[in-house]
Amino acid sequence: MRRKKNNIGTTLLIVVFLAVIGGVVYLANSPMFERNAPQIDVPDTLYWNLKKPISVQLKDDSGIRSYTVVLNDGKSDFTVVQTELETPRKEVTVSVTLPRAGWDRRAKSAVMKIETTDASRWNLFKGNHASKSVAITIDALRPSAYVLANSYKITQGGSALVVFSAKDEHLKEVAVHTSFGKTFRAEPFYKPGYYAALIAWPVTEKRFRAWVEATDMAENVTKSHIPLYLKNYRYRRSNITLKDRFLNGKIADLSSQFDETANISDPVERFKIINEDIRSKNEALIHKLSSNVSDQLIRRWSVKPFYPLKNGKKVASFGDHRFYYYKGKRVSESYHLGLDLASVKMAEVRSSNPGRVVFAGYNGIYGNMPLIDHGLGLYTLYGHCSTLYVTEGDTVAKNEVIGKTGKTGLALGDHLHFGVLVQGVEVRPVEWMDAHWIKDNITNVFDTARKMIERKENN
Repeated sequence: MRRKKNNIGTTLLIVVFLAVIGGVVYLANSPMFERNAPQIDVPDTLYWNLKKPISVQLKDDSGIRSYTVVLNDGKSDFTVVQTELETPRKEVTVSVTLPRAGWDRRAKSAVMKIETTDASRWNLFKGNHASKSVAITIDALRPSAYVLANSYKITQGGSALVVFSAKDEHLKEVAVHTSFGKTFRAEPFYKPGYYAALIAWPVTEKRFRAWVEATDMAENVTKSHIPLYLKNYRYRRSNITLKDRFLNGKIADLSSQFDETANISDPVERFKIINEDIRSKNEALIHKLSSNVSDQLIRRWSVKPFYPLKNGKKVASFGDHRFYYYKGKRVSESYHLGLDLASVKMAEVRSSNPGRVVFAGYNGIYGNMPLIDHGLGLYTLYGHCSTLYVTEGDTVAKNEVIGKTGKTGLALGDHLHFGVLVQGVEVRPVEWMDAHWIKDNITNVFDTARKMIERKENN
């Protein structure tokens, strides 16, 4: 009888022990008792202009229950946020603003301390706690930025140069912004605190406005308008009738090269895909490769007029807006964003200025195509070549032969498609082929800017 009671007691002890172990395992794995401290997402150091609120992100799996933010100006503590949430939230965005009164406006630095507790039942139902201190540099002054010199005018589809000053103890970024959304990067020029940028007015944009924008680490911004005389230009509009011989010849040959047209049997549809989709893909590559600008200081930069093809005759203009028709119905359209030149078959193509080859290969409708970087965001393109004498990464010298004309890509006859780009924007080649235009709009602007910099730095 006693042995039976002992067995029952032992069984009860085992049951209780297992229940305790199970309870411990449950508590250890229950979301209600999670042990991870809340996350406080804000940089360890930051700059503040005192105007724009500081954003602090709080995150926790069991939910944020409370949080406090205290600012110290070097003399006093200011509790600017103190919140207890009735319903815990997994994510909280805290907007920290300047105290309404008492803050030392002369303070150049501050410390922000964030404390938060989650809704976990861990730590004897007190929850998990996290805190973080952030060192703040206070900068309420805008950068100094103004234009020193610029081209007198810019033509729709054309280029211009601007040289400007931008200075700030905590300068973050300088660039030229435009009314159509394009941002042109600037290169450091001549001496620290000065910059130069080539800018462009795309042929497809009817209006143009550009300004220098300097931003510091505290997000203070200064804008300075670039005073350019604007000249609109009426580019040619062409209506082109597609012939069956062209569709079943050149287009049929090209269509076999692209995945997009491999299974398309309709000749007009194949042309539309090549003229629009393939063209867009090829131009996207060109724009990407021609958008790079150096961040190294340049003392001098100059170019000579481009003359890529000896005795070359113009056979198609830049900016031509082409509309294509088949049996009286408009089926497609495109812009011609280069200058077509022709002389004899397989004529030598030369780089009129030194540069670095950033692409040399087959690029769809452009055929065999070298693309050369001449610095300051200026690139030249040579399409439809039959032969290439350069490869990517080559450095070319002035007047070096880089290839021969041909009819690769979407070209019916032997010719050169000569393109000029400024930071990924196609511009009027005729400007860069004109010595007088280069002198007035590039050389003289740099000379004027250098003289102004010397006067300012020597005073």
